[in-house]
Amino acid sequence: MNQMKTADAAVPEEARGLDIHAHADVSNYETTGDPLLDNPKMSARNVNVYYGEKHAIMDVSLDIGGNEVIAMIGPSGCGKSTFLRCLNRMNDTIPICRVKGDIQLDGEDIYHSRQDTVLLRARVGMVFQKPNPFPKSIYENVAYGPRIHGLAHNKIEMDEIVENSLRRASLWEEVKDVLDKPGTGLSGGQQQRLCIARAIAVSPEVILMDEPCSALDPIATARIEELIDELKERFTIAIVTHSMQQAARVSQRTAYFHLGKLIEVGQTKQIFTNPQHELTENYITGRFG
Repeated sequence: MNQMKTADAAVPEEARGLDIHAHADVSNYETTGDPLLDNPKMSARNVNVYYGEKHAIMDVSLDIGGNEVIAMIGPSGCGKSTFLRCLNRMNDTIPICRVKGDIQLDGEDIYHSRQDTVLLRARVGMVFQKPNPFPKSIYENVAYGPRIHGLAHNKIEMDEIVENSLRRASLWEEVKDVLDKPGTGLSGGQQQRLCIARAIAVSPEVILMDEPCSALDPIATARIEELIDELKERFTIAIVTHSMQQAARVSQRTAYFHLGKLIEVGQTKQIFTNPQHELTENYITGRFG
């Protein structure tokens, strides 16, 4: 894999000078549970990520199944957001970041030198921690991606894509009469659903969500969680969350990260009721975090 380039506003905590090795040495830990699947949608093998000399992700192997929701949990700075960003090469935007290992989407190496990252990010979309609508109308926020990728040949087709995307994001009824208004004028929860509509407008196969509810109130959070449950019928979803209650509500599998290592992976119910690793148990019972 090649060294990453350029800059991005949504930099994960692991890249912002946090000492992820301040509390323990977990470098020799093996992952507990079932990180690997038969016929995964995405697969990662022996992934290591460095920010300069800092080793932020250590030898992580994990599969993500088709049409599943997998939650990634762990303390701040544990590497979960960094790993998530590897899945559509968003770490390319951090100049000091290097990624080693193998990550595949439907058996194709996403870090191959011939990989078109624009097309990759259409297939593997991302929703960030804070809503980030473009300074455009609601309509143009959703139409932007399909227009770039040539998915609509005329206004009628584009109107259909915009409406369908907003419907899937459970936002159409709230905005159908104000599509020409700025997306930035919506409430926080509506803005996040607009960002989800924008992501799904290009018909991705996978949606990555990096703490999508952390800036939202409980009502808006509940709407997003309901939406995730609906979206999994069409998409594969990987979500990073600091809320263990949210992970328990929305996911089928959960992966626990600690100090750059993938400690345990399993069915969500099992992880939260009968964790196999002491570090996982300590985290979910609140002994640290």
